[in-house]
Amino acid sequence: MSRLKELKSHLKRGTVYRRKHLDQWSKSVDRDLKVLINDGTLQKIAPGMYYYPSLSAFGPAPAKEEEVIKKYLDDSRFLLISPNLYNRLGVGTTQLYNTRIVYNNKRHGEVTFGNRKFSFQRKPRFPSKITTEFLAVDLVNNLDKLAEDSDLILEKLAEKLASLNMKSLKQSISSYGSVKAKRIFASLLRETDYEHGHRLSS
Repeated sequence: MSRLKELKSHLKRGTVYRRKHLDQWSKSVDRDLKVLINDGTLQKIAPGMYYYPSLSAFGPAPAKEEEVIKKYLDDSRFLLISPNLYNRLGVGTTQLYNTRIVYNNKRHGEVTFGNRKFSFQRKPRFPSKITTEFLAVDLVNNLDKLAEDSDLILEKLAEKLASLNMKSLKQSISSYGSVKAKRIFASLLRETDYEHGHRLSS
């Protein structure tokens, strides 16, 4: 078996590879990679990162975002999020953003994979999955980056708080909220408690 066939025999469709993962099967990995890219076997999606496309009825399928990010970080611990998710909260955000944000423990900066752009943000803590309560906290963390009126968003968020899981919300504030966000939520929760108490006493 030739060295090139040896390398190809280890490739699995739908898989993203780092160069360092491939040099175990080739003594001339850079030369072999060039051949495999030129003949369409592999797609180069970023420096040192390659994709062996899976096939669908419509042709080669793009790499899954989660798979690309996992290989880039060499870590499965990350959270992929978009500001567009804030629109689910119903607090006045309506803009659509192209930004895809990756909270992680390792890397920080803007990265492009193929034609997709990601903003990697290093965070000490983030949840394993997105909840409504975490979204509310993340929104307030990023309030100054949004195009909408901040005061109007906070006014609507105050009305929304009563429908959230308060235990989960307070846990998310404590674990993931910035200093500014914690201050904002403390004020919003005081107002919510006051309104609730006022209704009970009237």
